[in-house]
Amino acid sequence: MDQFYLAMNMFRRRKFDKCADICTQLLEKNPYDQAVWTLKMRSLTAQVMVDDIEADEDGIADEFLDTEMIAQAARPGTSLRTAAPTAAPGLRPRANTGRAVSGMVRPRTQTGCGAGSLEAALRTPRSALSARPITSFTARSVRLGTASMITQPDGPFIQVSRLNLAKYAAIPGVAKPLFQYIFYHENDVRNALDLAVEATKASQYKDWWWKVAIGKCYSMLGINRDAEQQLRSALKHAPNIETYLRLSALYSKLDQPLNSLEICTSALQVFPNEVTLLTEIARVFEALNNIPASVKYYRDILQEEATNVEAIACIAVNYFYSDQPEVALRFYRRLLQMGLYNAELFNNIALCCYYAQHYDMIVTCFERALSLAMGETVADVWFNIAHVAIGVGDLKMATQCLRLSLAADPNHGAAYNNLAVLVHRKGEVQQALSYFQTAQAVSSYLFEPFYNYALVSKKVGDLQSSYSAVQKSLKVYPNHVQSQELLSSLRKYFENI
Repeated sequence: MDQFYLAMNMFRRRKFDKCADICTQLLEKNPYDQAVWTLKMRSLTAQVMVDDIEADEDGIADEFLDTEMIAQAARPGTSLRTAAPTAAPGLRPRANTGRAVSGMVRPRTQTGCGAGSLEAALRTPRSALSARPITSFTARSVRLGTASMITQPDGPFIQVSRLNLAKYAAIPGVAKPLFQYIFYHENDVRNALDLAVEATKASQYKDWWWKVAIGKCYSMLGINRDAEQQLRSALKHAPNIETYLRLSALYSKLDQPLNSLEICTSALQVFPNEVTLLTEIARVFEALNNIPASVKYYRDILQEEATNVEAIACIAVNYFYSDQPEVALRFYRRLLQMGLYNAELFNNIALCCYYAQHYDMIVTCFERALSLAMGETVADVWFNIAHVAIGVGDLKMATQCLRLSLAADPNHGAAYNNLAVLVHRKGEVQQALSYFQTAQAVSSYLFEPFYNYALVSKKVGDLQSSYSAVQKSLKVYPNHVQSQELLSSLRKYFENI
């Protein structure tokens, strides 16, 4: 059997390792076989290539070194960073990143808007693209144009620094696989950008694919306005779902959710009822804390795709926080029937069973959740078990569960807050205040530690600390009625002195 045909067959069957090995053997016999060289590039790229639209995540530099901020105080409903919490009973708790709890964990729900400071962001491990290996120049025994195609046994597959980008950009069958190899496999955005620019010139600025590629590179380099221009130019040549999604993600990155909604709405006119576009709109509304609009679009998604996990989970969360745990339980059971089996799902089922008074299932579900939990999820499960223990009146067990939660995650602010409340009920006021202060330090996005600290400080006579804490509570959650009443009473007291 012809070895090149065998390599192509392995590529089609997604056996990329075997395909790359066969291509390596063929290149040892003929290092300048362009077809084999391209096939090996595609197989190596396919091993590491991900959907970078979904995996796009803001880094520390994007959050704290953003120089494109237009207004420090954006109008309500126009910024993802200043989205106000929804009013009770729709108020959702916040996760460790400060965002309101969502039904689905997504890359953009793990960062942003809640870190508050660079120190808080640095406490959270963040993934980063690995740096491109540094290569040294050696003596060239062959021509520059062909040196890059020779595979070195102890070196990289392609010497990117030796590539004649203008030459390969003019070859249609090689340029696109080469760009993807440099961009995804080598993580060399600058050389990928140079290749895309040369290929755009070679196509006489008429190929939308290369304009999207330039937009991706600009976005990775933080040149967002130029990326926007390239993506809009690509849409003029050929409307494409990927381009619309990238442009929407770019506007979200620029903290312009209204523009993101506008571009997705216009895309739905070209691609009616497209699930990915509906999902993007629902996510933006959820980030703006417009939960009713978000749920509406998630329902539209289920009309088109009845097994969409994200839509089912988000609707279930909405029912749970709308005091309808029985309905939420039906959605979570549907996820279980679809084959989803993880700690978060069993944890949510246990909470729904507790609030729906199905007490026979609570212990079993929490046991399953603990057996499957890993990392910070362990702390969340123990925290919820403590909440159930408080509900049934077993305060000793609740205290033990909260300590186990803090042992799994020392930065769990909600656990510190609840532990402080239990300690205060025992009469240990100073220790309770200490726990409240710790909760404020590790979770500045929660308003409960500030409000509780203000109440306890007022009882012990420290009115100045109480006044300062209740002000911070209102900064986090301006619509909290009890905080407003406490602040009003403290102001009257200080005015009468």
